[in-house]
Amino acid sequence: MTKNGQPRTVMSITELDGFLHKEFPEFYAQGGLTIERLDPMICRLRQSYHPRMLRPGRTISGPTLMGLADVCMYAAILSMIGPVGLAVTTNLNINFLRKAAEGRDVLGEGRLLKLGKRLAVGEVTLLSDGSDEPVAHATLTYSIPPPA
Repeated sequence: MTKNGQPRTVMSITELDGFLHKEFPEFYAQGGLTIERLDPMICRLRQSYHPRMLRPGRTISGPTLMGLADVCMYAAILSMIGPVGLAVTTNLNINFLRKAAEGRDVLGEGRLLKLGKRLAVGEVTLLSDGSDEPVAHATLTYSIPPPA
């Protein structure tokens, strides 16, 4: 918290990016994931387009969108609580709203709705780059382990 009682991030984009690359090298070896914005309780990630993201029908696959939503929420949480590798997803609900555009990056805009000592709840809106129309909306709950 800042002096005026407002929440503040405890990790910078550089620190969070370094932590994620170190702790999840298999996931990040694919490349293409960039943290674009990190503000208190808010995170924006970009997943660069790659043809491996496509499913039949030439749309971005559900697993790609769910993975981006999950990482986006994880990043938003860690930016507020620090590098807690064992914070885990306990629930992810996603609604696919429209076809995600082939050939475009996918953006995840995450927002924490509640950050408690043991649970965090948030939402992520997923968009095709260049469009304001969401392709999916996810709500997520994370379990935060007690301090060591």
